[in-house]
Amino acid sequence: MEKVVSKTKTPTKVAETKSTTKFSKETYIKWFESMLLMRKFEEKTGQLYIQQKIRGFCHLYIGQEALVAGSESVLRREDRVITAYRDHAHPIGRGLHPKYIMAEMMAKVTGCSKGKGGSMHIFSKEFNFFGGHGIVGGQIPLGAGIAFADKYNGNDNVTLCYMGDGAVRQGALHEAFNMAMLWKLPVIFIIENNNYAMGTSVERTSNVHDLWKLGLSYEMPSKAVDGMTCEAVHEAIEEAVARARKGDGPTLLEMKTYRYKGHSMSDAQTYRTKDEVKEYQAQDPIEKVLATIKVNKWMTDAQIEAAEQKVEDIVAESVKFGEESPYPAADELFKDVYVQEDYPFIIE
Repeated sequence: MEKVVSKTKTPTKVAETKSTTKFSKETYIKWFESMLLMRKFEEKTGQLYIQQKIRGFCHLYIGQEALVAGSESVLRREDRVITAYRDHAHPIGRGLHPKYIMAEMMAKVTGCSKGKGGSMHIFSKEFNFFGGHGIVGGQIPLGAGIAFADKYNGNDNVTLCYMGDGAVRQGALHEAFNMAMLWKLPVIFIIENNNYAMGTSVERTSNVHDLWKLGLSYEMPSKAVDGMTCEAVHEAIEEAVARARKGDGPTLLEMKTYRYKGHSMSDAQTYRTKDEVKEYQAQDPIEKVLATIKVNKWMTDAQIEAAEQKVEDIVAESVKFGEESPYPAADELFKDVYVQEDYPFIIE
């Protein structure tokens, strides 16, 4: 795999016209609807958090949607995904109905983690989404372990292991990289580089600013990718997935992206300017995809409005489901803790 690095940091504006593309009409419409659902869901999540209907920590994915949409257009249902605590969009992209995520964030028993995990611990066995993880970098060795299990079982499933740019400073990353390459595990490590680890820029945390280069010391195929563009994400994932399915081992992809909101809902964002945020919003991934759809006349204005209304309805349904669902009963504290149902040290 060619090792490249982006030489420009200043984002470009969304093009008004676009040449022919190798991707189909159906793919673009899927990208548009999927990213729009992620965006509107996260916007509503932010509103509900301010209203204190969602509590605890909450990290929004607004601006980074192309990473999930572009990846999921490559993956199969059987493939696995694991990420950190900015984890609402990934299961939506996998196909999990947002109402189960909303209920989880509201701590309701109908949530995908039975109301016990909250915003940072979304999980779905049905859709092979192995969670959000609150420990920084904790998901990296777990992602390698899931891939090891698939290789051990002799199937050709692939694991996508997402992490933030701050997580690459954890020692567990290097241990996982070494073992993944040694055993040629079918795992794709994806750095969601949104420029800031909480409020600290990449430049302030390491002499290595091109994070994809971290894979080179393990001779892992590595490169930087425009994470604000579905096409670039899809192509990079497609290449890495093909490599993994053939048994050729892992890949490291540094997805250059940007979050429009703060690190979490409590972030004052004093470390960056409003002009910087606007520059990245000018290359919004949803607007890029929509521009291509319009230029090719793949959707009429009425169809676009219908798609937008459908998304609004799903979000409204999710909020209603969450608000009307009950909280877990007290005895839920003792469930899902031990595999052995008659574990003798539980006091009734």
